[in-house]
Amino acid sequence: MEKYIGKWKKDPKPVEEKSANKGNVNNEDRGKKPRVGVEFSDFETEIDYRARLTAVVKVIRFLLSQGLAFRGNDESINSIRRGNFLELTKWYCEQSEEVNKVMNLNAPGNNQLTSPKIQKEIVNACATEVRQAIINEIGDKFFSLLVDEARDSSVKEQLSIVLRFVNDNGEVVERFLGAVHVSDTSARTLKNSIDDFFAINGLSISQLRGQGYDGASNMRGELNGLKQKILDENKYAYYIHCFAHQLQLVLVATSKKNAHVCSFFEYLAEIVNIVGASCKRKDALLQKQYDDLVKCLESEEIATAKGKNQETSLAQSGDTCWGSHFKTISRILHMWDAVTHVLETIYEDADEVNSRGIARGLIDKMWQFEFVFIAQLMVNVLAKTNTLSMCLQQRTQNIVTAVQMIQTIKEDLKKYRNDDDYWEELLGVVTAFCIKNDIFVPNMQDPLPGRARLYRSVDGQPKTYYHFFRRDIFFEVINFIVFLTYYLILNYL
Repeated sequence: MEKYIGKWKKDPKPVEEKSANKGNVNNEDRGKKPRVGVEFSDFETEIDYRARLTAVVKVIRFLLSQGLAFRGNDESINSIRRGNFLELTKWYCEQSEEVNKVMNLNAPGNNQLTSPKIQKEIVNACATEVRQAIINEIGDKFFSLLVDEARDSSVKEQLSIVLRFVNDNGEVVERFLGAVHVSDTSARTLKNSIDDFFAINGLSISQLRGQGYDGASNMRGELNGLKQKILDENKYAYYIHCFAHQLQLVLVATSKKNAHVCSFFEYLAEIVNIVGASCKRKDALLQKQYDDLVKCLESEEIATAKGKNQETSLAQSGDTCWGSHFKTISRILHMWDAVTHVLETIYEDADEVNSRGIARGLIDKMWQFEFVFIAQLMVNVLAKTNTLSMCLQQRTQNIVTAVQMIQTIKEDLKKYRNDDDYWEELLGVVTAFCIKNDIFVPNMQDPLPGRARLYRSVDGQPKTYYHFFRRDIFFEVINFIVFLTYYLILNYL
């Protein structure tokens, strides 16, 4: 944005230079500080106004380029923090005597140029010029349309519009053009808003060669979605659903499809929430982690180097936050002793019976082989998909390479499922972790205890731990991810 602002607004000549070029201005009088309401000649009033406007525009340009708020909670004359705009204007006047002569108390009371209305008008002028510079950069080139709707702090639905195109240097760039208020999020309303926006800014649907939205029915509906309404006008505006977003949806669907994995993620969220519920618990977690790290360094179990052994904390996982599940599980395994220590402290010292009960239940759950097995399995699977997700989010990525990468990860997962060596490796890592942390490791050939209705027999024989962990969890999770990945590829072949 700063790049475009610099194009349209050239700084005028210094005020003193303009004043010196005019013989009818008394330079001695100009050195005096006029009072509010003093009458100036027409020419002198214009010079002062231009200097005042230039200063205000410079302040606004700086705030816009840094993305800073303009207003303050208390903008009265006696306030010591009047907001970024007024405070920066005050600082600018202190740095420039020429600006100070025409600003604040030295400006007419009805021509301060600092009111919120004036600020908004200048901001809108900046936005118009920046938008026009972007449209000029596009010219008659083809472009793709990226839109998404969201509700702002004033509870109004806003439609953000971004154009993606290839500039004159052959670089793929994305430019945000603006946000349009919409009364609702129906496909018809969104289409009309886009048409109006294009008409105002001199853009044409015929230049459109791509559409990128989320997977909501009002956006990608085959019959009445926004995608189809644009395709009805321009059959070359191909729709692409973000690969990284779809990959995240695949992982979320997997976590909800398998009952054991779904239960695991619910417990995982509870662990993160209860451990990070207060500053005291967070401090206890970090202190325990630090103590364990010092012991490992003293016993030379781990090596120290630049960038290693950094302080970490538990990360919240979210369905819309790409890679968050991988980070959360990895940190739980890495900080196992510290997490269990905090849970035990909560169980022993918490005043609320409810918190103690939850902590006790989470401790019992973490001390089960099943919990560790699912955690390690999901870390292995998410490590592969997380790398793919990061690659798919690169701006230079194209659809052909994206499909090839998804095909590669699908084949990799199939190999991971079918090769017994990978299974034995996973089982070995989980077993070693459990032995290290005094967690009971069951014999894989032993039958599952009790719960006959939940764990029925296999081929007339009681179901064993091996069948449960490999078939009901390992195979089912990977098969579902592979199936959805294959479906993802079919959409673009």
